[in-house]
Amino acid sequence: MAMDVVDYEIKGAEMQFVEVELDPGEAAVGEAGSMFFMDPGIGMDTVFGDGSAQTGGIFGKLLGAGKRLVTGESLFTTVYSNNTGSKQRVAFAAPYPGKILAMDLRQLGGLLICQRDAFLCAARGVSLGIALQRKLSTGFFGGEGFIMQKLEGDGLAFVHAGGTVLKRELAAGQTLLVDTGCVVAHTGSVNFEIQYVGKIKTALFGGEGLFFAKLTGPGTIWLQSLPFSRLASRVFAAAPQAGGRREESALGGLVVGGGLLGGILGGDRK
Repeated sequence: MAMDVVDYEIKGAEMQFVEVELDPGEAAVGEAGSMFFMDPGIGMDTVFGDGSAQTGGIFGKLLGAGKRLVTGESLFTTVYSNNTGSKQRVAFAAPYPGKILAMDLRQLGGLLICQRDAFLCAARGVSLGIALQRKLSTGFFGGEGFIMQKLEGDGLAFVHAGGTVLKRELAAGQTLLVDTGCVVAHTGSVNFEIQYVGKIKTALFGGEGLFFAKLTGPGTIWLQSLPFSRLASRVFAAAPQAGGRREESALGGLVVGGGLLGGILGGDRK
């Protein structure tokens, strides 16, 4: 399927959204639940799979849907089509604080590997599949799992990253060690492996886990400072039902629930 060439504008700071302008006949594919707003001339159609193989018969649709199910996504995506004779706009919002990245797959060699929940939306024709890690150790200990998403095509795709984003160019043979959850995406030429931290004391008490992601160039990598898993764990740890701190009472700032001492020991007192 030919790729649609769409114009776009990313707006906002901490909570961003991308506004896509569709010419007559153009369409965009959005992740389920990502739509923010749209002009009245936009038509919505929920499709089975990723929307990239709708002419491949029932087998093609089942294959596309199966790929999405394996990567942890919904079986369905929504296609937003401009069926009018004038330009129409549709916007897609980020699911949590961070940045939306516009990825031109044509400039990236037609392939981008990203974490499985990073995909937000894309021009119609971009294919969303699975990328199996070559080594079992990467799958079992990679933080984001054995399966990552594979975006293919020559159009625009938009992915979301948490916190601040760092883009790095790695030369051939150049290596960078990264917390496994902080890897957002990398080009197909980058080698992704898992490396043990080396010292059991550091692994158990350092708070960084047992393994690092080892990224080796050549290629481009995108890193995020706040993975959603890290954000979620902090929120859960601070929740009252998990023993976290509750609101201070009106009597001298007494902390109930987690307790004042618990807050100090937990590193929550600044």
